[in-house]
Formats: sequence, C-alpha cells, structure tokens
Amino acid sequence: MPYAIQSMDDFDKQLEEAGDKLVVVDFWADWCGPCKMMAPKFEELSKEYTDVKFLKVNTDDQGKISEDQNITALPTFRFFKNKTKLADDVVGANLTLLTERIKQYC
Repeated sequence: MPYAIQSMDDFDKQLEEAGDKLVVVDFWADWCGPCKMMAPKFEELSKEYTDVKFLKVNTDDQGKISEDQNITALPTFRFFKNKTKLADDVVGANLTLLTERIKQYC
C-alpha cells in the first residue's frame, strides 16, 4: 500500500530509508480528476511490485515538497533511487507508461 508523506522531513526520510530500492512518488491533489482515476491503479501496482516503495504526496497539503520538486502538472509520477531522481517523469493518467517505467527501473 502506498505511504502518504506527512512532511518534507518525512519525504527525505522515506527516500533515505529506501536505499537502492526504486521509489515511485505520486504527486496528486483531491480536486484532480485524473489523480482520482489513477489512485486505485497506483495502489494495485504497489501490491504487484512489492520490491518497490510507493509514496503519495498531496500537493495541496505538502506544497513545499511539490515546489522543491518543480511539479507543474498532476498527476506526476517521479522515480528515485538512492535519493536521486531518475530520468523522465510520467505526467498524466497513463497507466501503461507508468508500468513500463517501473519495469524499466526495477
């Protein structure tokens, strides 16, 4: 099940604890229709890919994280390993591309 980030310190801690494990972060908001559509799919992916850490950042509640990460569209799915951002984000409700990226980075 995806973990809901509570603060900037929490975000940093989760990335640190993941080590070299892939981390997928879902940047979303309550008012975002595509975000709501992807939420159950993101949860399903977290059950399927148990060797990946799945995090959720509510951009309304955690604006500082979103600002620091330069999130400009929702949903945005960002990938990290060893606290480092990996290549391309997946922007929008594109389950196929999200799944491909997870497989690519695992």
